[in-house]
Amino acid sequence: MDELETRELRYFVAVAEELHFGRAAARLSIAQPALSKTIQRVESRLKVQLLTRTSRTVALTPAGAALLEHGRHALDAVALALQQARRAGQDQPLRLVMKPGGDANLLSGILSAYAEQPQAHQVDILFSGGTDRTEHLREGRADVGLLYAPFDDLTGLAVETLHVEDRVAVLPHGHRLADRTTVRLDDLADETFPRWRGVAPDQSVVPRGVTTDTGPRSRAQVPEITDVSQLVPLVRIGRVVAILPRSLLTPTPAGIACVPVEDAEPSRIVIARNRDDDRPAVTALISAAVSAVPADAVAAPSRRRPPQTSS
Repeated sequence: MDELETRELRYFVAVAEELHFGRAAARLSIAQPALSKTIQRVESRLKVQLLTRTSRTVALTPAGAALLEHGRHALDAVALALQQARRAGQDQPLRLVMKPGGDANLLSGILSAYAEQPQAHQVDILFSGGTDRTEHLREGRADVGLLYAPFDDLTGLAVETLHVEDRVAVLPHGHRLADRTTVRLDDLADETFPRWRGVAPDQSVVPRGVTTDTGPRSRAQVPEITDVSQLVPLVRIGRVVAILPRSLLTPTPAGIACVPVEDAEPSRIVIARNRDDDRPAVTALISAAVSAVPADAVAAPSRRRPPQTSS
């Protein structure tokens, strides 16, 4: 017999999260005595105490805290494996998550190339305006994603680069730098940048050397935003500036100037999947995406003529 069954692990996690056997039993829809006996059997089998119990309190031991942390991941992995098995057996559509407008006009070509594959499924598009597209993949809510590097956290994902582009300073018309052909990061050091909800300051939303703590406003007054549609009006009225991949501002909105930042790290659009998801339909979609992209799309931005934008 395995040292710990999935059912037993689920029972333990419920107790560890509730720290109350009665509430955990109600959550699991089982009798409290049965739950208590199950936890006792698990501790006996593992030869370690997971919980300390008094008449009024339940607390985790260090061993229990460790099992809770890793047990959650194990249950998530089991749930994802079951979900993918069901999807594979039922020939369900694939789900592709992306930021609205975050495909640099590549999506139609990708879907056309994929439709020609013998393993092709229907592809449903999920739009996420926030910063949780990678969580869609890790939690099984999406099968494939179009992500931006280095903005999105690609840990644990298999990725293929589809498009490399420069980054531009997003400035209001009339800004001191708006008429420049290029700028450098040092030119923006005293500007105020927005905070992006759900993204830590060290995740390259602002290139190294420029931080959201600069500028005339205190950090408490810096606007927090989730997508470009919220950014544009703030830039237009002069509240903030930003540095973004060029394609997110193509065509350029009225009242905005986009000036290339010559020393900012290029941005990449990648197609991503869970590293352990090797279903034929998913790998076929990835392969079709790579084959559909023009050869110069993954060249360094300096080797390509930048796309024309309108002001």
